[in-house]
Amino acid sequence: MVAASARAGRDDHAWVTELLGRPPNGEYEIVVRGADETPVVIRNAPFLADGRPMPTRYWLCGPYLRMLIGRLESAGGVRRAEHDVPMADIMAAHARYAAERDAAIPADHEGPRPSGGVGGTRRGVKCLHAHYAWYLAGGDDPVGQWVHDHLEEVR
Repeated sequence: MVAASARAGRDDHAWVTELLGRPPNGEYEIVVRGADETPVVIRNAPFLADGRPMPTRYWLCGPYLRMLIGRLESAGGVRRAEHDVPMADIMAAHARYAAERDAAIPADHEGPRPSGGVGGTRRGVKCLHAHYAWYLAGGDDPVGQWVHDHLEEVR
């Protein structure tokens, strides 16, 4: 379902398109909004409109948080998160994320499927944005929690 309701005088699809800098390539829904109703996190369908797999289930589209997390990544945040969060906990989070995404795939689906865990990652941490998006959407993500705990460093 593509979210298309009007919030704060804005069409959600136009708003998400503006935040992403391009139209979304598949179905999604807005699952987290800011206090001003700005879309912050979208949950993507497991497949793009053309049928290609979409491994990134949660996408951070809030501009301020994207900027802060970009700063955190630039300051070595990916390496620090991998150092601070036990690898077994990261791998368990990838498995939970993949299970949630895979549950949204019809049982009779044939063809390529999304793979990997958070953001399509198979091991370790690839993108703090993807981890934080899932965490904000209620995901049990220790890397997302780590990001949350370290955002003050880059404000």
